Amino acid sequence: MREDFKDVRVGDIDVRPCERVLAVADPDALYAALVSHWTDTGLVRGAAGAPATNTAPPLGDVRARMMFLDATGYLPDDILVKVDRASMAVSLESRVPFLDHSVAEFAWRLPLAMKMRNNQGKWLLRQVLYRYVPRQLIERGKMGFSIPLDSWLRGPLRDWAEALLDPAALQRQGCFDPEPIRDKWREHLSGTRNWQHHLWVILMFQAWHQQHQAPVRAARTGA
Repeated sequence: MREDFKDVRVGDIDVRPCERVLAVADPDALYAALVSHWTDTGLVRGAAGAPATNTAPPLGDVRARMMFLDATGYLPDDILVKVDRASMAVSLESRVPFLDHSVAEFAWRLPLAMKMRNNQGKWLLRQVLYRYVPRQLIERGKMGFSIPLDSWLRGPLRDWAEALLDPAALQRQGCFDPEPIRDKWREHLSGTRNWQHHLWVILMFQAWHQQHQAPVRAARTGA
């Protein structure tokens, strides 16, 4: 990407992340860029050049390929995991009607023109809903369950995060290169950038590692 575009902002939107999307070499790289927070190839030590594990068969259309990758990776490994944990935490058995095998099979057989039309997704489903649900309830923005993680990391969670992101601990652990992590942490604390999602995935791994791997290592060494 041209150097004079690296710090471009449009209103309140930082367009620098577009660099990694515009520079991709193939559809699989495009998908990886869209679903990944970290693209630093050296972040995870020993992982550079590792082969991709989630590949799609030749489907003839990049959109169908991305749908397949979502259905076999992002859906079961992220979305359904969160649904299951959230529901079981309060002793509820959740169900996902759209994943009924007959619905899923029917959806996969539909031509793409019935799924996407005029840059609008879920086209056929929308046509059905229009018959029974007021349009204003359908054509509205998503309402997620976001939390003010960016400010929490600069405030009440700062000491906890600082301990987990300690460069000496990261170096000793040997999983991550501390430098890019510390760079983002410093920028986040300064308020110049919001790296909440990048930092959170590292923090979750570090917290898991601290809770489960450290006791194992101590038991093996007799410490």
